[in-house]
Amino acid sequence: MLRVAEHWCGTDTGLQRRANEDSLLVRSPLFVVADGMGGAQAGEVASSVAVDTFRGGLDDGSDPESSLVAQVEQANSRINELSHDNVEHAGMGTTITAVYVGEQDVSIAHVGDSRAYCLRDRELLRLTDDHSLVDELIRQGKLTPEEAEEHPQRSVITRALGPEATVEVDVRSFRGRPGDVYLLCSDGLTTMVGEEALLELLLSHEPLAEAGEALIAAANGAGGKDNITVVLLRLEQVFTEAERLQDGHTTITAVAPASLATVTPRERPNIPDSQAHSDMAVREQRLVTDPQLEDAGAGWAPRTPVTPRSPRRAEQVPPGGARLRRRVRRLRTLVVLLAVVGLLAAAAYLALQSVYFIGTDQRGLVTMYNGLPYELPGGVKLYNSEYVSGVSASTLAPARRQALLDHSLRSEGDAAELMRQLELGQLSEG
Repeated sequence: MLRVAEHWCGTDTGLQRRANEDSLLVRSPLFVVADGMGGAQAGEVASSVAVDTFRGGLDDGSDPESSLVAQVEQANSRINELSHDNVEHAGMGTTITAVYVGEQDVSIAHVGDSRAYCLRDRELLRLTDDHSLVDELIRQGKLTPEEAEEHPQRSVITRALGPEATVEVDVRSFRGRPGDVYLLCSDGLTTMVGEEALLELLLSHEPLAEAGEALIAAANGAGGKDNITVVLLRLEQVFTEAERLQDGHTTITAVAPASLATVTPRERPNIPDSQAHSDMAVREQRLVTDPQLEDAGAGWAPRTPVTPRSPRRAEQVPPGGARLRRRVRRLRTLVVLLAVVGLLAAAAYLALQSVYFIGTDQRGLVTMYNGLPYELPGGVKLYNSEYVSGVSASTLAPARRQALLDHSLRSEGDAAELMRQLELGQLSEG
């Protein structure tokens, strides 16, 4: 299972603002960043209310995505009510980006233009879509990322907590990996520091505290036009007692061929109950060490041979001895069969982990998938969503769309590079 090995947080007013309207919450495994807006101290109030809603954590036993959405919706209702109750707070709002680290997945709820990134294998993956005017134009193909950087309305956001009684929340889950570093930040960082520079700073400062300080310093060095908030966290793998027991029986672990359809990328195949392995191992050990038995090649046989000339000694063969030998032979055959099937299952599992393809999700956004582009009977999918871009397939030229979304199997590096080029508008038409 995954857990947060290290985290760091910091916020800075910047060089051109009198007050800091950003708020943050760091309560592992839950992390929240909010960037408030509004006159007087309204923005500070809105962001503070948003993060306070999360201080109680998520509901025990609930689905992380559903719980995150419920918390965001509750925060929106509270801010909206306050904006109507106090004229000084009228029209106030805030962005919100919340990350929850589960045992295997990292879940993100998001509204506005604060962002979440993942640093993985020396690549920086953007995990959220900005709800801003320029990003909407980029997704529609009406504006390039380069043009967006200089657009006069680049700070106008199209979705926030507070202005309306209800709000649409983006929520996604990603399969985490040991060593992943996640960055949550307000736009005071990303409007001052480009993504290439973010990547360089994260790679050149391995301790999170040093990386965080370097990011804030870079934003201020570029002008510090807005409040700057940074949250960093690094994941590690820990093993539960059950996982250690499972790993200890891998030599006789197997998955029946029919159950291969239920294995999804990055998940451990179903492993038989450890007690069953223990019982079988004890039984086999008893057969090996019993002084009355030995391995005779064709099966277990009495240590003292029985000859036709000694009827009395033949009568000394324990009752059921033939049945025992047959059972032992069947047991040995079964163990060999299980080992072979286990190796085949492991090979299939590794194959699913090593291939990627590009398609679209239910919203029509170009998505990078891990696994094979097939679905078995019963709705069992052999693939898992790895990264969702901010680009809608409908905005691509027909030739580009056909070449990109042909479900060709690719390596992780090739697929990630195509997604990067797509989001930067660097893909050729061919």
